[in-house]
Amino acid sequence: MEELWDLYEKERIPTGQTVVRGESFPEELLRVVIHIAVINSAGKMLIQRRQPFKHGWPGMWDVTVGGHILSGETSAQGAQRELFEELGIQADMSRMRPSFTVNFRSGFDDYYILQMDTELRALKLQPEEVCDAAWADEEEILRMIDEGSFIPYRRSLISMLFEMKDGLGAHRVTTG
Repeated sequence: MEELWDLYEKERIPTGQTVVRGESFPEELLRVVIHIAVINSAGKMLIQRRQPFKHGWPGMWDVTVGGHILSGETSAQGAQRELFEELGIQADMSRMRPSFTVNFRSGFDDYYILQMDTELRALKLQPEEVCDAAWADEEEILRMIDEGSFIPYRRSLISMLFEMKDGLGAHRVTTG
């Protein structure tokens, strides 16, 4: 079944146009991708290993979930769907906003951070996408990036995911 993606202007205004996954689209139009970082109470991120036959970063470790939102979905709806499809985790994300957005050449990359504890054995890995899952702390992920076994995200992005696990905003939450 073909995946349809909505296209947006640079101000993130929907154009009403769609594109089929894999087809080219005008350079001035953009798409939305989501990523989710699930971080547990021990301060470790749930990471997944991409199937070796996947196009783009085959066999490499990645943050918890990543994928495109489908035509008609909001960013949060797409994130909730991808989390369930790839790992079998159900979470109500309907009231969530992205923790932050990173702009890239052909779109917007919305990052969600969820705090939750889940057992690895409870996951239902999507066989077309994911071949393994594990918990890793920030230091382990940065080492994996350096060794070339993790998708080569900017180190600061991984650190920011861990730094922002306690909530939205650019400032640390302080008491007093």
